[in-house]
Amino acid sequence: MRKTTIFFIVVDIFVVFCFVLFYGPYEEFRNVIVNTAMVTKSHQYIAYTFYSEETVQSILDLNKFIPVTEEIDLDDIVIDTSEKDSYDNEYDEAILTREDGNEDYKYLKVKVGKYNAHLVAIYHPEDVRLITSKSFNTGSGQETVLNMCKRYGGLVCINGGGFQDPDGWGSDIPLGYVIKDGEVIWAPDNTKQNIIGLTYDNKLLLVNATGEEAVEMGMRDGLQFGPFLIVNGESIKYTSSAGGYDRAARVAIAQRKDGVILFLATEGTHGAGPTMKEVVDTLELYGAYNAANLDGGTSSQMVINGKLVNNPKNVFGQSVTGGRRVVTGFGLIKSDD
Repeated sequence: MRKTTIFFIVVDIFVVFCFVLFYGPYEEFRNVIVNTAMVTKSHQYIAYTFYSEETVQSILDLNKFIPVTEEIDLDDIVIDTSEKDSYDNEYDEAILTREDGNEDYKYLKVKVGKYNAHLVAIYHPEDVRLITSKSFNTGSGQETVLNMCKRYGGLVCINGGGFQDPDGWGSDIPLGYVIKDGEVIWAPDNTKQNIIGLTYDNKLLLVNATGEEAVEMGMRDGLQFGPFLIVNGESIKYTSSAGGYDRAARVAIAQRKDGVILFLATEGTHGAGPTMKEVVDTLELYGAYNAANLDGGTSSQMVINGKLVNNPKNVFGQSVTGGRRVVTGFGLIKSDD
């Protein structure tokens, strides 16, 4: 009898704990449950099991944003990445002052919201190139950013676009356009999409177009993803104070008006990481004039000098040793000239 009583007490405590966890003041936990369930599609029933349709929709509404509709003006970018005699502020100084013996890039540990992050300033935008896995749609074409970066001889690399993920294990099929050396090497259709890339003038071009149209505009290396975060100095707007796209590990690429390219990768997991607004706020501090969001979550990876500097984690918060296998990215690839 005593064992039965203890058992029911334990069950009662467990039920109360779950009730408090799901319906108490732990808003971040609630948002993680709902957003993770809704993103995975086949497990949306989990969200509706614990919460009403109104609650689920209110959480999803936190992720809505108002896109920047202004057309990009690359004439605003005048490339001069040299060190200066004076700086606008401490962030400008942090970007433009060189590390001893390194004229290619500078690595900064920063905070994005409350999360640790990795920011790299690249002084030679002409050396920022698309990197890709060895093959697409072969069944074994994915690679980690670490492996891709080593194969390309890259100094600094980040992951880039998405890929089809029908079962949660990923694939080697790019999600959208891929442009390399002025050619569209992957095009699932011929619709206008958000494309992020570098032009032959070494400027970050953010354009809603077909792959062929992007090439006609001068894009030499690019990929499809988004949203665009900053265009001509105007940042994306959000429909709530939550900052859009909930919380997750983030990766972004940006360019300052002086031409310096910024790579940013943050720590975090699905549902636990910076908001998009926090990413934008950080990029603006460091002078970003144009910027775009790249694939985040488990795919988030930054490699510097052959080392993965961030700690990618899966949806369960477990570290992914060596990083997740992806299909595209951007890298600082020194030319042979």
